[in-house]
Amino acid sequence: MFSVVIPTFNNDATLVEVLAALVRASAEGVVREVIVVDEGSDDMTETIADAAGCRWLSVSGPRGARLAAGAAAAKRGDWLLFLEPDMVLDPEWFREVGKFVERMDRIGRGDRRAACFRPVNEEPGFLARASELCGWVRARVLGIAHPRQGLLLSRRFYETLNGHNKASPLADAEIARRIGRRHMTYLPVRAVRRYVPDAGRGGSTLRDWLGMALFFLRVPGAVIGRVVGPSAH
Repeated sequence: MFSVVIPTFNNDATLVEVLAALVRASAEGVVREVIVVDEGSDDMTETIADAAGCRWLSVSGPRGARLAAGAAAAKRGDWLLFLEPDMVLDPEWFREVGKFVERMDRIGRGDRRAACFRPVNEEPGFLARASELCGWVRARVLGIAHPRQGLLLSRRFYETLNGHNKASPLADAEIARRIGRRHMTYLPVRAVRRYVPDAGRGGSTLRDWLGMALFFLRVPGAVIGRVVGPSAH
């Protein structure tokens, strides 16, 4: 049913748990394949992916290029599920997702509706709670889901949308805007962002916010990439 695409870069601290959350779904035939698209990790990320039976792709360039490459390599699933490498889904996630997919197929809307999850930040403190609130506002009010909410959509819908913009570091936000708020379902499944101490996320967070500000100002993705760097979300 699903092909899972996970973009990575030095994520060995969290990838094991992320993949473990997919095991039951794989055993039941819901997850048909997992494709890890890596930007050039020099830690144990590739070893973990290989041990878990994932397909491994090494792709450099903007985030959009990696996501598009993962989608192009996915051959076994009619639906595509994009996940972050530090995003752990609830144990029974696949049952709720399965209900959504079956309903969309039954009513003939699988080619025009997508879904995402409820993001939860495991980090302690006010900033983590504020980040969750901002994510909720961004998704529900502005209609743009964050990458850490994941993205589930049929291959037909993905192709209709022309996939991820290969030249953009904000390809997730761009495709979410093309999907539109009216065509996005927010599933009652938690996607918990695992906390990694001393991971150096502060600079990345600032780049993310700067990138989103430029995105809302309609600055072209290629320009945003030069300003905030190729790996920004």
